[in-house]
Amino acid sequence: MRRLYHLSFEPACRKIRLVLAEKKLEFSCVQEPVWERRETFLALNPAGDVPVLVEPEGRPLWDDFTICEYLEEVYPNPTMLGNTPDQRAEVRRLMAWFDRKFGREVSDNLVGEKIRKRFMGKMTPNSSAIRAGKQNIHYHLDYIAYLTEQRNWLAGSDLSLADITAAAHISVIDYLGDIPWAQHPGAQAWYARFKSRPAMRDILADNFSGIKPSAHYADLDF
Repeated sequence: MRRLYHLSFEPACRKIRLVLAEKKLEFSCVQEPVWERRETFLALNPAGDVPVLVEPEGRPLWDDFTICEYLEEVYPNPTMLGNTPDQRAEVRRLMAWFDRKFGREVSDNLVGEKIRKRFMGKMTPNSSAIRAGKQNIHYHLDYIAYLTEQRNWLAGSDLSLADITAAAHISVIDYLGDIPWAQHPGAQAWYARFKSRPAMRDILADNFSGIKPSAHYADLDF
């Protein structure tokens, strides 16, 4: 069986878990404390970060974008990228939006300060960064609402890696209770649809040691 070395609080790792689940590919998860720099893990990925996917025949793959592209090529049904060049370009554009822009403006400021620092034994959270993350998220939730007013899913009529990437980031922040859903009903409606998918079941069962999930984290009717 394929193995996914991951950290459950990392959006990039959640993205791969969701892609594998949507494609109905069996896998097991291995929590990898990357800060320990284990030699056996570094043999799989000299860069020393997660996610790392080891295929059944033993081939290791790393970098979430590379893994997604590989899975799309080797297991094309159902497609998570789209069937035309225009569709694939739009999906990739939105993946970049959430991984880079949302990641820098929101996830790094909230997940990075509240979770990553805790698990990696670093200094106390930066309150200014947390405030910035909470402020920045409004713009992105408005953008999600705008997209879903025009389309069925973020990139078009079908669920894609754009939705998966966005949900991977948002689900970690929702665990922390830092999403003002009441102010963003359009984004909430999109996330409620995604949250109800079978692929989200394991994600919604995650627990981070010493950090309790928000009261509505696993609630499909939130």
